[in-house]
Amino acid sequence: SMKLGGLGPDYEAIKEKVKKLKLQKEYSRQIKEYNMKNITVVPRLPAKPQVPSVSRQKALEYAKKIPRPKTFIMKQPEQEEKEVVPQAPAGAGLPPLPSLESLWSRHQKEKELVAAFKHLHIL
Repeated sequence: SMKLGGLGPDYEAIKEKVKKLKLQKEYSRQIKEYNMKNITVVPRLPAKPQVPSVSRQKALEYAKKIPRPKTFIMKQPEQEEKEVVPQAPAGAGLPPLPSLESLWSRHQKEKELVAAFKHLHIL
């Protein structure tokens, strides 16, 4: 009369667990009721009147006396339209811009040099 394990659920073990859980819940309910009946109200101590500390008062007074940072005022659109980017005078000592033809010829020469270096496998 030996019971071998099976593939299905073990209903007897489940019933025992459910019964145990019900007993635990009933016990906790009884304890809760008992505690609610026997609670003694503990008188609370009166709250301490809050006395502001001297150092806090000093800090607040100091904070009132320090100057506030200046805020930046946004420019109005009318002023922005009137503003013009200053131009450098013609004779300000800037080198003259090279012409497009000279830049193109320089580009072609450098391009040939790079091709020569690639041909020699230097780059």
